[in-house]
Amino acid sequence: MSKTYLGVRLRRLREERGLTQAALARALEISPSYLNQIEQNARPLTVPVLLKLNAVFGLDVQLFSDEGEARLITDLRAALADQGAGISLAELRELAANMPEVARSIVAMQARLRETTERADLFAGQVTEAPGHSPAAFEAVRDWFYERRNHVADLDMAAEAIGNTLPPGRMAAALVDRLAGRHGIRIAQSSGEALRRYDPAGRILHLAIHLDPGQTAFQIATQLAFLEQGETIARLSDDPKLGADARTLLQIGLANYFAGALILPYRAFLAAAESARYDIDLIARRFGVGFETTCHRLSTLQRPDARGVPFFFIRVDRAGNISKRQSATDFHFSRIGGSCPLWNVYAAFAKPGEIVRQIAQMPDGRSYLWIARMVRTGQGGFDAPVKTFAIALGCDLVQASRLVYARGLDLSNPAMATKIGPGCKVCERASCPQRAFPMVGRPLPANPCEARFAPYSAPVPQAAEGTRSME
Repeated sequence: MSKTYLGVRLRRLREERGLTQAALARALEISPSYLNQIEQNARPLTVPVLLKLNAVFGLDVQLFSDEGEARLITDLRAALADQGAGISLAELRELAANMPEVARSIVAMQARLRETTERADLFAGQVTEAPGHSPAAFEAVRDWFYERRNHVADLDMAAEAIGNTLPPGRMAAALVDRLAGRHGIRIAQSSGEALRRYDPAGRILHLAIHLDPGQTAFQIATQLAFLEQGETIARLSDDPKLGADARTLLQIGLANYFAGALILPYRAFLAAAESARYDIDLIARRFGVGFETTCHRLSTLQRPDARGVPFFFIRVDRAGNISKRQSATDFHFSRIGGSCPLWNVYAAFAKPGEIVRQIAQMPDGRSYLWIARMVRTGQGGFDAPVKTFAIALGCDLVQASRLVYARGLDLSNPAMATKIGPGCKVCERASCPQRAFPMVGRPLPANPCEARFAPYSAPVPQAAEGTRSME
């Protein structure tokens, strides 16, 4: 444990169980004075005491872990920045470390306020059409997956049981047979824009004609998720913390998760990834899927008894809109202020087909290895619309040596790291040459010559995160 002074969390635990200090001290076989010192952060919470807590109360030791603290600090800073409050990093760390529930409540209140403001803006603009899913709903679903480290065990294991019976990389035909044999549903090709459309009356699954075998298998597996795992999906999405919009989006996300886990069965996929040292192209060819699908699945390999590298996965377009964002661990995805222009995900657009690498360091000193590549999606053909995205996959630098992409990089040299941030509005790097906005809550320099941005040139901000379908 890197954070050992966690007295507030221990005191909260004692109060929730209605115990006095003396009673808890007896249960832990320590003196009341020692317990009092721990609760007052005068003494650290040691590993033996933590293990005793686990033995006596059956606690999840994650209660006393700093896992997730980096993300909470970033979310808290963004929430307070929305209110124009410039809180010091030291104060934010103290709040996140010792009173995480208070910090989460502040973040949640700001999210509700932001959603209410967005709805009010819609009414003020006299929008007559019914709005689609709100940005807050997408954030709620992303947070739901993040809280589970982007791994949903029930669906993953059910999907693996099916996937293990099918030939890797050639599942489409077998899934067509399963759909017909078990559910009496046949496949029809469609030239419409929808990738998948199910007609329950005619029991026909319409699939876009331009899908390749891997994409076809994914779409059929998604439909199977609703047919065979409907009860599990309904149970998982029945979360009282989620609104109606978020529950609908979560059901789509869970069906997509099941599909990915079916065509890329957990243990077989993890074994292939470890064997190839996480070479994405080699893994993708073995399973007959694309670069993006492979990266997305790599970010879900967090089964407790068989963990892969904890990855962050992101997809952005040229305008900076983030349409996919998943994480098996902590990274400072900012909810406001765009993202950092020094981040290599944007450099991928200038090098089509090439994987670009970057060692990046955040303001808190944490360093990461990022890889990114531009991908294109679309039906093809002359003058047909084609979408371009940059797909990025990152991991903590301590895990980087497990990746083939670390080859030739001096991971131990701090000078190799590009100093990036969570977005100008919440980044404290005052001397950054790419700064487009002042940090929210930080006053402008008294000497205009010291300014690192152009206050009178009205810089164009990056677009806020998009709200595309999770499919």
